[in-house]
Amino acid sequence: MKKIIIASVVLASIITGCRDNPNVTEDVFLTTPNSMSSWIVGVNRQAALTMNSVIINAEITSDNYFNNYSQYTKVFDRLQIEYFDYDVNQLQNQVSALYEMADYGITKVAAADNTTTKANIAYLHLMRGYARILGGELFIALPESPKGKILTSQQLIQKAVDDINNAISLGLGATDAQFAHLLLARAYYNLGDKSNAKKMATTVISSNPQMLYTIKYDGQNGVGNEMQNATFQALPNRLAPLPRLDFLDPKYFYKGTAALEQKSIAIGKSEEAYLILAEAYLSENNLSFAKDVLINLINDVVAKRPTAMVNDKKETRNGGNRKDYPLKAVGVKFSSDAPVKNGLVLDRQAGDVKVYTVSGTSVSADDVAKADSVESLLYLTYLLRQEIFISEGRRLLDLGIKYPISQIEENNNPNVTAEFTKVQIPEFVPKDLGLDDFSTDASGTVTIKNDMNRIIVNNRKSPFIAPFFK
Repeated sequence: MKKIIIASVVLASIITGCRDNPNVTEDVFLTTPNSMSSWIVGVNRQAALTMNSVIINAEITSDNYFNNYSQYTKVFDRLQIEYFDYDVNQLQNQVSALYEMADYGITKVAAADNTTTKANIAYLHLMRGYARILGGELFIALPESPKGKILTSQQLIQKAVDDINNAISLGLGATDAQFAHLLLARAYYNLGDKSNAKKMATTVISSNPQMLYTIKYDGQNGVGNEMQNATFQALPNRLAPLPRLDFLDPKYFYKGTAALEQKSIAIGKSEEAYLILAEAYLSENNLSFAKDVLINLINDVVAKRPTAMVNDKKETRNGGNRKDYPLKAVGVKFSSDAPVKNGLVLDRQAGDVKVYTVSGTSVSADDVAKADSVESLLYLTYLLRQEIFISEGRRLLDLGIKYPISQIEENNNPNVTAEFTKVQIPEFVPKDLGLDDFSTDASGTVTIKNDMNRIIVNNRKSPFIAPFFK
């Protein structure tokens, strides 16, 4: 038995108030009464840890955030991503740990605990499927099992579909079932299966247009929200957003005691179903339907998500690596030839700032109504995706960036060949800090060097992005 997995359950038992026994072995654990209940607590804890690793690394790698401090990876901002990098290995470990814990619950714990229910097994299939989706979206390939055969990103996603369908067949509660259908829409989107993606997205919207599925954190028991720490809690704040995304930072915060107010992170929300459906319609040149979907998304979902007014006066954007982040309310140009937009950079010294705790966007229904082409609407769709999913670790899928299998895996798994140890970075993605770069003129106006949403639209036929446009 993998000691890491057993250790996770021991830690989980601490959270639920059980006594920590350092001598717990596989056999002892499996014969413990209600071991399945303890195991599921451990799976949930691992999901929180996995998302900490996913979000921090993916947000830094993308154009969402720049690591303006000495903590976390020092090279992902530059897209210097090597298979021997410590952070690549740690990220792979965390994604794999979630998969392996869910898998062990299905294959071992369920058989050992006669109190196991179909709902327990269904939930584990759901989480195993979610882990496979994470693996497929973030990595070019991963082993199917420890030292097992290598599955490509597409194969991982297809396996996820099988797992999630099994979860639905076994019987999920209403909230879990909504999440499962959203994961299917997401998986089919990844696979370029437009018909099934539209079907699942429509199911989600019909069942709950405000659907929200979160991972919970517990700062008192060592599982804090690391993105909250990086963007609000730690001083100086470690991560600085691209200036045009300034108004969306932070997403996670506290007002009283940090340990008691670790915010949950959305791993599923109905906004994604709308975005998938809109992109599908655009790939069919159906501008009218796409507009309706996007306007409904903005007016009926994003506008109704909760917000909070937060004192963020301690934010100086001065972690030390770059000191020219704007601190006053200045205009922003998305590129050198774009118009100036106001309201995107906040003056945090002027008073409390509005925090979009689930989703926020700068895109208005009027912007959508005025768009008159596939290109202009697709641009707004990807801008919406970026703004809605910020601080959730989702941007790399849109950029087409995937991490390699780690060197440690290669050294221990004979199935890993050289092709799987190379990072995937599309040729249109700028390197050497190009994703995060901007300039400031004498008036204080900020100009973003690369408008990546425009670049995505211009390269939408690339095999690495925009799966419905192939």
